Amino acid sequence: MFANYSNLDITVRDGIKIHGRHGGNGPPLLLLHGFPQNHLIWHGVADQLAENYTVVALDLRGYGASSKPPSDAQHKTYSKHAMAQDCVDVMSALGHDKFYVCAHDRGARVTHKLCVDHPKRVRRAILLDIAPTLVMYERTDFAFAKAYYHWFFLIQNAPLPEKLISADPEAFLGYGGGRPRNALEFFGKECYDSYLDGLKDSATVHAMCEDYRASASIDMEDHSKDDKAGRKIQCPLMILWSKHGVIEKGFRPIEEWEKVSASTVVGESLDCGHYIPEESPAVLLEKILEFLKD
Repeated sequence: MFANYSNLDITVRDGIKIHGRHGGNGPPLLLLHGFPQNHLIWHGVADQLAENYTVVALDLRGYGASSKPPSDAQHKTYSKHAMAQDCVDVMSALGHDKFYVCAHDRGARVTHKLCVDHPKRVRRAILLDIAPTLVMYERTDFAFAKAYYHWFFLIQNAPLPEKLISADPEAFLGYGGGRPRNALEFFGKECYDSYLDGLKDSATVHAMCEDYRASASIDMEDHSKDDKAGRKIQCPLMILWSKHGVIEKGFRPIEEWEKVSASTVVGESLDCGHYIPEESPAVLLEKILEFLKD
């Protein structure tokens, strides 16, 4: 796992440290994880991607070994605008002016804002198992709220969700929307233990909640402003989603991403669950290599 990779710790704006790993040779490729994980989610594809790309796999601010800066009343500290700027600063520090991105879940939401805020930096982007945040909130119905209960639990005022998660972190990780505990075996012990360690850390738990609080407030405001101003994603997009999940059942992902994109959008559903990089790494690797060919 991550053979021949080096750790990186880069200080960006406001003294925030972003942790991750980088390695390989070729055009730069940024990998961003989702909730409640860290850069280890890419363990099934990282070594193979490094044969063709200079891979940079980061822990988003608030997650993994990256900084957990204090939150603010408007949740701007954990806005996708701020997280996207972290990514740009890291890639600039590494000398990567333009780069590809593949991102899952929360990282894919950061990537959406990254593409809008910094259109000249992203060559192509792959988003895994999401529809645009604003669309998902605006179309909330009973089925969505039941499946994605954590979207509404985590945004409650601090410290309620933080205290409840910290009371039994492993139960929270194992439940994950009603999944049985053995449904997480595909994580592997090292990754599972790492994700659980994050949920055992009170600063990480608070940061995760702030990530979601930002999505339900400042991020929606920013998205609406971008829409009104005509600011769209300029690079080609690939959208991949679970054939068995919420995105498949409740949304038309290609159509929704076309509405916020000025370039081409392609994609398909995959026969796996939400955690595509860990549940279906071989298929994902094939899709990445195919789409990123210039």
